[in-house]
Amino acid sequence: MKKTFAWLGTGALGAGLLIGTSSAHAAAPVLLSQNKSTTASSEGGSGYAAKYAVDGDTSTRWASVRDSDPQWIYVDLGATAQISEVKLVWDASCATAYRVQTSGDHSTWTDVYSTTSGDGGTDDLTGLKASGRYVRVYGTKRCRNTSSYGYSLQELQVYGSTGGGDTQAPTTPGNVHSTGVTSDSVTLAWDASTDDVGVAAYDIYNDGNKISEAAGTATSKTITGLTPKTQYRLTVFARDAAGNVSPSSTSVTVTTAATDDTQPPTAPANLRSTGVTSGSVSLAWDASTDNVGVTGYDVYSGGTAIVTGVKTTSTTINGLAANTSYTFTVKAKDAGNNVSDASNAVTVKTGSSSGGGVPSTITTVSSGWTIPWGMSWLPDGSALITERDSFKVFKLTQSGTKTQVGTVPNAMTTDGEGGLLGIAVSPNWSSDHYVYIMHTASEGNRIVRMTYDGSSLSGYKILVQGIKKNRYHNGGRLKFGPDGYLYATTGEAQTPDLAQDKTSLNGKILRMTTDGKPAPGNPFGTLVYSYGHRNPQGITWDPQGRLWEAEFGNSNYDEVNLIEPGKNYGWPTCEGKCSTAGMTNPKVQWPVAQASPSDITYADGALYVAALRGQRLWRIPVDGTTTGTPAAYYVNTYGRLRTVETIPGKNALWLSTTNCDNNGNQADGSDKVFRIDLK
Repeated sequence: MKKTFAWLGTGALGAGLLIGTSSAHAAAPVLLSQNKSTTASSEGGSGYAAKYAVDGDTSTRWASVRDSDPQWIYVDLGATAQISEVKLVWDASCATAYRVQTSGDHSTWTDVYSTTSGDGGTDDLTGLKASGRYVRVYGTKRCRNTSSYGYSLQELQVYGSTGGGDTQAPTTPGNVHSTGVTSDSVTLAWDASTDDVGVAAYDIYNDGNKISEAAGTATSKTITGLTPKTQYRLTVFARDAAGNVSPSSTSVTVTTAATDDTQPPTAPANLRSTGVTSGSVSLAWDASTDNVGVTGYDVYSGGTAIVTGVKTTSTTINGLAANTSYTFTVKAKDAGNNVSDASNAVTVKTGSSSGGGVPSTITTVSSGWTIPWGMSWLPDGSALITERDSFKVFKLTQSGTKTQVGTVPNAMTTDGEGGLLGIAVSPNWSSDHYVYIMHTASEGNRIVRMTYDGSSLSGYKILVQGIKKNRYHNGGRLKFGPDGYLYATTGEAQTPDLAQDKTSLNGKILRMTTDGKPAPGNPFGTLVYSYGHRNPQGITWDPQGRLWEAEFGNSNYDEVNLIEPGKNYGWPTCEGKCSTAGMTNPKVQWPVAQASPSDITYADGALYVAALRGQRLWRIPVDGTTTGTPAAYYVNTYGRLRTVETIPGKNALWLSTTNCDNNGNQADGSDKVFRIDLK
């Protein structure tokens, strides 16, 4: 039996009154859900996978496990949509009580329909006025309420449109402040945002990583699970059901309190090496004691923890450089974040490697920098380098002579990661004298063209606008590819849905002509070359013209991706490798503490990736499309590493730091540019 329901109104949560009607809806909207990615709470076997609910075939079906409530299934429409109809074709194992919900992030859900009197057949919910990227059916009571049955849907069909809907973001949350601090929690409060439709949720970030969220009706949130005696820099963003995200609130810096336990563990004793290879060192030590209890051990090198939270008294440190000496110590911690004195130090030299093209010597080219960011080579072997927060552009010669050549107009910071970012010298600079620059401006991020005549910058032409900005996740790398076109990386501006929205310029790699127009052969006929990116800040090409990219993850994995036109690289559905259909997995992934990668370059058979939080330079051997085992150089030696570029015609690299930013906390002028020779 087919039952058609018409939408009559909305309530406070976006739900409405639905009544039965025998009349069909007047217009036929577009089917958005067929063969899209699906996720379910469970599957009753391989023949009952979630994907069968959106395959357009009523002879197949999704079925949950038996005798378990609640159960759910959702479909990812791929972009925020305006939803006007949801059609459910139930199998005999239907739902008596269920809700249809929408979400912009598959985390916070808004009810658009609910019933406690479902009886199977076809439920055709028409006249809906909902928006979201994800649509979920959430069953709480089964029609066949015995241990032999679960829930079963033959088809979940979502109809609507993906254009012309709600595009207005909420206003910025105001007056963010802390109202309470404990050893493991912080309570934040704020003034409510407003929105033309309604605020669905508030997202709370520590620097650029989301750590909590609150309901759209809330104006406070207690964030739990924090570490005692630790500083957090917290911001709040408002989000509506369509996935539009407000600008960042002001940042609030809060330090969690100490626990009543102030006694640190004893120092680990008898630290020793138990094994060495060309790329790893195994360590062991005698256990510490504590008045309450040791919760873990951190391994240090160069004064910074490189492995944290070890639960036993041994560990193996991988990804080390061959034929290199490392000095290690270990400290114990307890639940109060009390840290022991360091163990004895042990120095270990890794074994030799048969491979070539590895870093040998490193020397300082230039010092006195403050957050150098973009770097691009001139024909004479010198480079143009941008400073993110001063908006200045400098020329740096191979001998270390540094000269300011101009300041980029209209650039501004975001008090986070925005500012003056990438720079790319025209491949035809000798004749056109053009340089291309990406920077944050009042309305968003821009790609512009200026003229550099060999001594100073002049002119200013906007090529691309409409790239949204936020405090963090602005991307920003610019480089010319071997095909002569200009490539740019853009972040999703702390609005995850934008990464999957192919009509948005955010969360993408863009490819364009020198006039800022879509390059011929782009997969969608727009500037977009690939999508599903969170915050990419590095791109490079190998000698065969393959494009490689480095990308920040949120809290789990950072990535190196092999980029192909039109491919979807997963964010926010995937962070690191996953098995979701239609998503392209990274070639390399790391825990975020080991990388937070910015720039990437290719040299002598390997990719080199500069790591910020990881404070190391990663070398990744490449053989065609296959990557080898990454090895880390200069771990915690030079601080936060931002940009790495191969010197044209040399078997050598330039590497720059950004220790003067908010996370490095060093004084202005503390950053450097190094030269690394490869052997």
